[in-house]
Amino acid sequence: MSDNRKYTDSGIEIKKLYAANSQSYTPPAEEPGEVPFTRGIQPDMYRGKLWTMRQYAGFSTAEESNNRYHYLLSQGVNGLSVAFDLPTQIGYDSDHLLAEGEVGKVGVAIDTIDDMQTLFNGIKLEDVSTSMTINATGFILLSLYVALAKQQGTDLKKLNGTIQNDILKEYAARGTYIYPPRPSMRIITDIFEWCSLELPKWNTISISGYHIREAGSTAVQEVAFTLSNGKAYVKAALAKGLDINVFGKRLSFFFNAHNNLFEEVAKFRAARRMWSKIMKDLGATDPKAMMLRFHTQTGGSTLTAQQPLNNISRVTIQTMAAVLGGTQSLHTNGYDEALSLPTEEAAKIALRTQQIVAFESGTPDTADPLGGSYYVEALTNEVENAAWKLIEKIDAMGGSVSAIEQGFIQNEIARSAYEYQQKVESGEKIIVGVNKFHAEEESPIPILKIDDSIRQKQIEQLKQFKQNRNHPKVDSLLQQLNDKAASGENLMPAVIESVENHVTLGEIADELRAVFGEYK
Repeated sequence: MSDNRKYTDSGIEIKKLYAANSQSYTPPAEEPGEVPFTRGIQPDMYRGKLWTMRQYAGFSTAEESNNRYHYLLSQGVNGLSVAFDLPTQIGYDSDHLLAEGEVGKVGVAIDTIDDMQTLFNGIKLEDVSTSMTINATGFILLSLYVALAKQQGTDLKKLNGTIQNDILKEYAARGTYIYPPRPSMRIITDIFEWCSLELPKWNTISISGYHIREAGSTAVQEVAFTLSNGKAYVKAALAKGLDINVFGKRLSFFFNAHNNLFEEVAKFRAARRMWSKIMKDLGATDPKAMMLRFHTQTGGSTLTAQQPLNNISRVTIQTMAAVLGGTQSLHTNGYDEALSLPTEEAAKIALRTQQIVAFESGTPDTADPLGGSYYVEALTNEVENAAWKLIEKIDAMGGSVSAIEQGFIQNEIARSAYEYQQKVESGEKIIVGVNKFHAEEESPIPILKIDDSIRQKQIEQLKQFKQNRNHPKVDSLLQQLNDKAASGENLMPAVIESVENHVTLGEIADELRAVFGEYK
């Protein structure tokens, strides 16, 4: 630009210099650990306890994924994070026609309680915190996990983990939905209700900005759309008569970390402050119900297939952004993930990146290390102000569900993605190794390939599984599920009983398709 002005990707103008008398500079009055939590949710942040280091993993068969989990645990991971294949995500068993070509490809195939047993073979569920990235079928996977925990003799009150369970962002950004928005919201509030009684330490939802950002949103849109979706879930739970001070403590969030270090830190700080206000306005009085606790994953869409080793530097910057911004848990991407699922070597380097930041960088030694920076405080305020304007627009439409039904959120994300791509193609936005600093020759890196024969193996196991079960019992349980879906009764007990009695994931999803219909 001829006037030499600079902007963040959210369109926030960056001044040449920030000072104490800048119009937008106002440092927060509160200390870390105090409402509204701008500076972090704990008084001592990582001096008390480091963030949970998770590595998102799941591919091929349950056996293969189990081997990767044992490897990651041996390397210092302290939380598991399960990736499921597309058929599992959209409620199809591996033998379904629509599963062809997708079984085990982007995650692990889980059709049955037997698959779940294999996935966690040799791992005591009460000893690990497990995050499951699953939405439309989140209630079925949680039921399978609970059934396995019961088999292991685990006290369910001690079971610790998270299901993503955020269906609104699927309609807005990602696409792995099954049922229409309103029955989907009903299933989510069933989970809230059941877990508040039976699984008090379980995070019942991870309200996700990650995929909104992956679809092309800006940092400001990521905050605004995520918090709007969170507000919709809280209102749905309140309408069901649930106590905001109880279920509010079990809500968690999932954000992306991109390359603009300062805008990302400002985004995390602004999001905490905004969520505290939203929850207070909705009636929360317990500070713990006003806390925004979040997991971060480094930006998948920022990784390049060209010069893939450059991605190690990108992931390092994003790791620093998440830690400086006060994340509670973190997954770092492998440098090869623009090409394939990560190899064991790439997964190890990704984990080592977190460990180097934790133990060598000095970043975790003090709470909110960038707090008080003229630039970061001004940017935090700018991100917050811009995000509130978007939330006000969504509220005027009747909230997130209505805004999604009207296509507003989808269109806003698409517009931002298009504008960003235009800047890359024109060279206004430089991506190292892509539109500048090309390499003449690149040595190929090894990639992980998933064999198509995996589907046949899953189909054979499924056939055997179905032969060895009580068929009248299965029919009776599916009818019970149908009845409860129609009557509005909480579905969780019926789903848990079903998976314990060898009903498959696809059969449960299909039974509910018959009641709720499918979203097109």
